[in-house]
Parts: sequence; structure tokens; C-alpha cells
Amino acid sequence: MKFGIHAGLWMAQWTEDPSPLFARAAEIGFDGVEVSLLGIDLAAAPRLRKAAAEAGVALTCSTGLGAAQDPTSEDADIRAASRAALHRAIEVTAALGAGSLAGVVAAPWGVFDPARKAERAARSAETLGQMQPVLVREGVTLGIEALNRFETDLTCTAAEAAGIARASGAANVGVLLDTFHMNIEEKDPPAAIRATGAKLVHYHVSDCDRGVPGHARYDFAADARALREIGYQGWIVAEMFVRPGFPSSRDLNIWRAIEPDPDRAATEALAHMRRVFAHDG
Repeated sequence: MKFGIHAGLWMAQWTEDPSPLFARAAEIGFDGVEVSLLGIDLAAAPRLRKAAAEAGVALTCSTGLGAAQDPTSEDADIRAASRAALHRAIEVTAALGAGSLAGVVAAPWGVFDPARKAERAARSAETLGQMQPVLVREGVTLGIEALNRFETDLTCTAAEAAGIARASGAANVGVLLDTFHMNIEEKDPPAAIRATGAKLVHYHVSDCDRGVPGHARYDFAADARALREIGYQGWIVAEMFVRPGFPSSRDLNIWRAIEPDPDRAATEALAHMRRVFAHDG
């Protein structure tokens, strides 16, 4: 099992240079750092890849689509814009030396049209399926994130995200499950993991308040058993957003200091992840 930390724990805004965080994550003991591509373009990728290698960490990537890049849209030009945005993100992921790209890719963040969910899901699946050739060429796996109801109406559950992934027909399109979102939407998170099965390609952890896993009430041990049962061998990434008062905080509705010391939060998160998710634990 590989343990990572999302750089957003420390970042005040998505356009910050994440490279100084690589050595900090390595010193704490993480195998990798997840970076948001919202602030990274292809030109920056070689420098960041080198910085990660020098720090001794691997990289994974996350991204999100906006309303002008909606893969569910009736407008063919908007769907084409979504394919172009995903194509760029896949190329940047590969240029960073990463093989995992996941996030808000099935529908734009904060766009709701529940009366047309079925047709939107079908268009999303078709659009994501069209990315398979570039995913194969670049050696990247794309994960559809299951998000809570306040961020999307299309992929709130593992079943909805997995349904789009399977309907895409693309072997390199799977699902990202996140304990923060599952805590809100899933009646039985371990059952959701088991049902997702081989389509689970990425997994995020934070507790129910988006803070340190193991500091509140989420049952990570039950998830760990389910992950072992499906043979999951991918990344487990702590995605904690815990500090108020920054542009990134407003994006994520963080209004109080959930974990005042991010370095301590990262250290405690990794200790919990190793204890609960390591195969010999």
C-alpha cells in the first residue's frame, strides 16, 4: 500500500508552487504527494517532476472541471471543451511522472440539474470513454470522484460513479472514493467499496470533519477490511482541508481551524494510515 498526502493541506491557494512541500512530506514519511492541476500547466511539469524525484516522493494528481467544460452538456462544443481540458490534464499528469489522475471529472463542480440525471450521466460516460486512447498512450488512470450532494447531483454515491465508469467502456476510467463524502452519502461505506470492486482506482481519507483520520467517528478499519477483500493495491491519500481564511478555504467551505497545525495533522494522519491500512496491521 502506498500512502500519500494532498498538498492542499498546506496551500492557501491552488496556484501556489507545491514543490517546497515535497521534502516536507518526505520527511514526515509519505510515499507521495497529490497535487491539484488547477495551478499546474505542462510547462511547469518537468521542474515539479524533478523536485519530487529529488525529495524522494511520487506524485498523484487531482483536477476538476468547470461549467464551461461540462462533459454532460447537450452542447457539443462544451463537451469538446471538456475533452480538451481532460486531454491537457492527462498530459500534465504523465509529464509529472504520475499515473493517477482523479477528481471532479464526470460533471462540473457545483452544477445541478437533477431532472436530467440519466441523460447527463449517459453523455458523461460517452465523453469519458472517448478519453481512453490518450489515457492508454500516456499511461494514466482516470478516477471519477463520488462527491457529496452539496457539490454535485450526478455522482453522489459509489454506485453512481461506478455506473458512469462502467458505461464509459474505458478500462482506464475508474472511481475515486473519499471517506469525507462517503460519510455523508453512503449508508454502508465498506459495502460501497466492495461493490465498486476493481473499478476503485484511488482512495482518499479524512475524518468526518475533513481533519485527521482517526480523530473522529469514521470507521476506517471497516474500510480497510473491504479494501483488502477487493485486493486494492493503489494509493491511499490523506486529503485534509483544515485551515480557514484562504482562497482555497472558501472553495471548500472551511470556516474554522479544524486542525491548527498542518504538519502535526500530516504526521498524525500517516501514523493512523499505517496502523489501519498496512497489510500487516
